[in-house]
Amino acid sequence: QLQLVESGGGLVQTGGSLRLSCVASGRTFRRYTRGWFRQAPGKEREFVAAITWINTSTYYSDPVKGRFTISRDNAKNTVYLQMNSLKPEDTAVYYCAAQVPGTNWSPAQSAGYDYWGQGTQVTVSS
Repeated sequence: QLQLVESGGGLVQTGGSLRLSCVASGRTFRRYTRGWFRQAPGKEREFVAAITWINTSTYYSDPVKGRFTISRDNAKNTVYLQMNSLKPEDTAVYYCAAQVPGTNWSPAQSAGYDYWGQGTQVTVSS
């Protein structure tokens, strides 16, 4: 079992920055792919970014590419999402997720993730 807890959300003006954190506890020794997803009210959950265990390969959705950076600190069992140049369309609840090794799911597919955090609200004002 794995538990994920996000933090770092809040209210920021257009063009501002936030850094989200996600701390894992429990069965942390497995080589999980870690991902960030977001969901706005009335819309489906969408992929934001992911980072793999092997070679720390990163993946980004087109809307955030060049503005967001995903990273991990294995010593702290933590994954981060640095968000710069924020736009109102980035407003959503952001979720941290973990995918167990040995699956054939793409890092961008939410159905491929096994564990999810509770979410943290990010609001970008005009």
